Amino acid sequence: MLQAQPSPVPALTKEQNFALKKLTIMGYLEGTSFLLLLGIAMPLKYMLGIPEAVSYVGMAHGALFVAYILVLIITASKIKMPLWALPAGVLGSFLPFGPFIFDHLLKKRLRG
Repeated sequence: MLQAQPSPVPALTKEQNFALKKLTIMGYLEGTSFLLLLGIAMPLKYMLGIPEAVSYVGMAHGALFVAYILVLIITASKIKMPLWALPAGVLGSFLPFGPFIFDHLLKKRLRG
């Protein structure tokens, strides 16, 4: 008896690969800034009384978060992302290590 095979994922074009690479870079920057905020800046503020770190790292993280969401939306329109990808990318940006995990899962799905 024959079983239905999942259709192979079509190869990404050069433009789609470039969009995916930009998303990866923005995800790594946003994820790293979030980890710096949680792991270094906030302990400096609450344990050592140095609030300046949160001001600078927090501002950078906020800008990178907005840029990541914009790049995610643009990339979703350029490549054929699975239905789960856009909400998972947004949710991942709120979790520590989320953008790294999302990037891995998305590339695994897109590359077959």
